[in-house]
Amino acid sequence: MPDQAAETDTPESTWRWSRFVGIGECMVELAPVEGGTYALGYAGDSFNTAWYLRRLCGPGPEVDYLSAVGDDRVSDAMLRFMEDAGIGTSLVRRAPGKTVGLYVVTLDAGERSFSYWRSASAARDLARDLHGLDAAGPGWLLYLSGITMAILAPPMRDRLLRRLADCRRAGALVVFDPNIRPRLWEDVATMRGTIEAAAGTADLIFPSFDDESTTFGDAMPAATAARYLGLGARLCIVKNAGAAVHVAGEGVAPFDHPVESVADPVDTTAAGDAFNAGVLMGLRSGMVLRDCVALGAAVSRQVINGRGALVPLDRDALGLTG
Repeated sequence: MPDQAAETDTPESTWRWSRFVGIGECMVELAPVEGGTYALGYAGDSFNTAWYLRRLCGPGPEVDYLSAVGDDRVSDAMLRFMEDAGIGTSLVRRAPGKTVGLYVVTLDAGERSFSYWRSASAARDLARDLHGLDAAGPGWLLYLSGITMAILAPPMRDRLLRRLADCRRAGALVVFDPNIRPRLWEDVATMRGTIEAAAGTADLIFPSFDDESTTFGDAMPAATAARYLGLGARLCIVKNAGAAVHVAGEGVAPFDHPVESVADPVDTTAAGDAFNAGVLMGLRSGMVLRDCVALGAAVSRQVINGRGALVPLDRDALGLTG
C-alpha cells in the first residue's frame, strides 16, 4: 500500500519553471515502418523530452534546445524541423564542415536497439560555446542526460559541468537523466565517474533502475534514489521498466507509484524521455508528485503504442485542455 503521507507532498514553488533548455544531440532517425521500409525523422533523448514538453505545455513556456549542428542541408532541415515544432534554436551553434549524427532503429517485439553513425556530428562539440546560459537563473530548467555527457570529449564534459554548477547556484533548476549507454563510453570507470559528477550538479534525477542496477550494483530502486540524493539531488524519480516508479527526496515521504504495463508494445523508443516530459509538465503545473508520476506514465504509454521516437499525443486522453 503506498505511503498515504505522500499524497500531501506538493512540489515546492521552486520546482516551477518558465523556460526549458534541453542540452544534447538531435540526430537523424531511420525507424522501421510497415512493409519493411524506414521513415526519416529527427530525435535524440534530450530533444525528445523537449519535443514532448512542447506538445504538453502548449504555447506557454519557452522550450529551447542547446546543441550544435553542421552547415549542410541535413542540418538545415533539422533546424527547420525544430522551429516548426515550436522549439527555439537560438542556442544551436552552426559548425562549419560538420553534419549531424544518424541512427537506425531495429525492433524486436516492441523492444528497440540502435545502430549509430555520429563520428562527424557537430554535437560532440556542443559545449564549446555555452554563452547562451549566461542568463540562466530562477525560472530556467536545464535538462541533460548521460548520453549528452558520453558524446563529449573530457575537456568539454568538464566545461559543461562547471557551467551547470554555476547555473544551479544562480537559481536555475538542473535535471539529469543518467540514461546509461555503456557502448558510448571509453571505459566503465569513466562512465561511472562522469555520471555521478553530472548527477552532483542536478536538483532532480530520473534514473532507470535496470541501468543503475547493472552499472552501480543497486539492489533496489530505493538504493538508487538514496545514492543520488547523497550526491546532492533534491528529488529522485526512479523508473523501473513497467514496474512501480520509486520517488524520494527532500521533504518527501518515499513512495512507489504503480505503473500500468503495456501488454503488446509497438515501439518503446523514447518511452523514458516522454515520461520525464510528463513529470516536468506536472511540476510546472504545481501537481502533487503522485499526479506528476501518473501523468508521466500516461504519456509514456501513448508513446509506447506508436512508432518512432516522436509520437503525436492525445491531450484529451491525458486530461489536458487548451
